[in-house]
Amino acid sequence: MYREYGDDVEFVLVYVREAHAGDAWALEVNKKEGFEVPLARTYEEKDEYADMCVRKLDIEFPTVVDRMDFPVEAEYTAWPERLYLVDKDGVIVYKGDPGPFGFEPEELEDAIRAELSMESIRRDPKEEPAWWMRLLSIPG
Repeated sequence: MYREYGDDVEFVLVYVREAHAGDAWALEVNKKEGFEVPLARTYEEKDEYADMCVRKLDIEFPTVVDRMDFPVEAEYTAWPERLYLVDKDGVIVYKGDPGPFGFEPEELEDAIRAELSMESIRRDPKEEPAWWMRLLSIPG
């Protein structure tokens, strides 16, 4: 979807926490794939895990890391993984069910198409920072 809609929609991965940490709810598949980590105890560890996730999954779009007090997770009930489509005003126009069983990329793509047919979501670098930057208090 990023490759198809990336010129019209700003994609961002918000890393909120370790989904199946080895010292919490470990999965056998994580062990097999060599992606078994403990829960992050510091922001530096969390940032390192996010980087590992991006590399392992070959994610090509921006990734930000939620703070240790989890404001994004709290605001968007974003854990376990969820797909969202947020319009340029920060309004959620699509919210997928919690993952992993509610992870339905096809639904997100339908929502993107519908939103693009109603209003252009073109990025303008002169606009105020993106909704996710404001939420995480990241300078634009």
